[in-house]
Amino acid sequence: MNNTILIKNALILKPNFENKKQSLLIKDDLIAEIADEIDESKAGKIIDAQDKILLPGLINTHTHLSMTLFRGLADDLSLDSWLNDHIWPMEANLNGDYCYIGALLGAIELIKSGTTTFSDMYFYMEDVARAVDDAGIRAVLSYGMIDFGDAERRENEIKENLELFKACNGMADGRIKVFLGPHSPYTASEELLVKVRELANEYDMGIHIHVSETQKEINDSLDERGIRPFEYLEKIGLLGPDVLAAHCVWLSDEEIEIIKKHNVKVSHNPCSNMKLASGVAPVSKLIENGVCVSIGTDGASSNNNLDLIEELKTASLLQKVSTLDPKVLSSDEAIQMATVNGAKALGLDSEIGSIEVGKKADIILIDTNTANMTPDSSNITSNIVYSANGSNVDTTICNGKILMENKKLTVLDEDEIYAKARQAIKELKEAI
Repeated sequence: MNNTILIKNALILKPNFENKKQSLLIKDDLIAEIADEIDESKAGKIIDAQDKILLPGLINTHTHLSMTLFRGLADDLSLDSWLNDHIWPMEANLNGDYCYIGALLGAIELIKSGTTTFSDMYFYMEDVARAVDDAGIRAVLSYGMIDFGDAERRENEIKENLELFKACNGMADGRIKVFLGPHSPYTASEELLVKVRELANEYDMGIHIHVSETQKEINDSLDERGIRPFEYLEKIGLLGPDVLAAHCVWLSDEEIEIIKKHNVKVSHNPCSNMKLASGVAPVSKLIENGVCVSIGTDGASSNNNLDLIEELKTASLLQKVSTLDPKVLSSDEAIQMATVNGAKALGLDSEIGSIEVGKKADIILIDTNTANMTPDSSNITSNIVYSANGSNVDTTICNGKILMENKKLTVLDEDEIYAKARQAIKELKEAI
């Protein structure tokens, strides 16, 4: 069998933003060749990408995929009320089957809007891994560890995350990687966080954690410890280049220095932060300080979609209006957040995040022959970030496998998954 795909006549988004029409050859799971012309006899399949932009599959560095089931469940609330009064009571009735269906539902949305890799923190993560395997996408999975200072619970949470690592790290033809997932400095005890650092060193695992999402979190940290969250995490030795910190909304200048010093990676989640009225992360300041800032949607329960292209536009416009500087977070910088920076944040930059020979064939095609993409912009990143949305994605390829072509999924049964998702949320609501 000839496992090669030739994509011809594509406007390719290169790492240096010098873009030109070329052809690209995929062999098995890798980008094998990029050239002005490639012999068509080399290919088992040919895709004509006329009027299409070719760019790396997008990378969503912070979400909770199974929470796609909770879309629209508890809107227009503060984070505190949203979690305590609505989300946590619903989560008490979750099981593996519900999380599997929720993850499949989310995977459909990711594929259809051009995301090929996501970083997830939640429960029943082996069932999420099963969904990732079925969907053909790439994922970094972590079990959300919460102990609230309870020693017995702490041991169980650590055991759960390590079992996930042993069962799923390297699964799905290497498309799944496992991180440690302490939920946050206010739900994970110091003992748990110290143990996480030890395990990360021992097993060479990354760490995915929520930090400084709300003003309340900062105030509580100051009241309890007399220091801010990142100062606390530095004090106990958690921080390092393998840490991915989600949100990072409320940061002092000193904390930005701490983040830079330890090469901590940041996942910016603008829509969720806006919807929950959590605040505006100082992304432009982080970028000015050389911090690696990637982008995430958070869960569909607080966004309410997983469209990363839409997220990029929101991120860029939010920085402009909050700083009153139209030049900050340009479209080039925004695209980097969803590609090369996302890959760096997940420790996958040698494999994905840019269109280069030898990298994994995680590729999307965006159709420009549409009303919202006409006329063509001389700056293609501008057209992608400010004009496009997920519905402009025509083709999605991950690990050399076509997951969607001509806007039609080649994996997963959409109607069956939609029906099962509706039934699952009906049962979860009835259980409360």
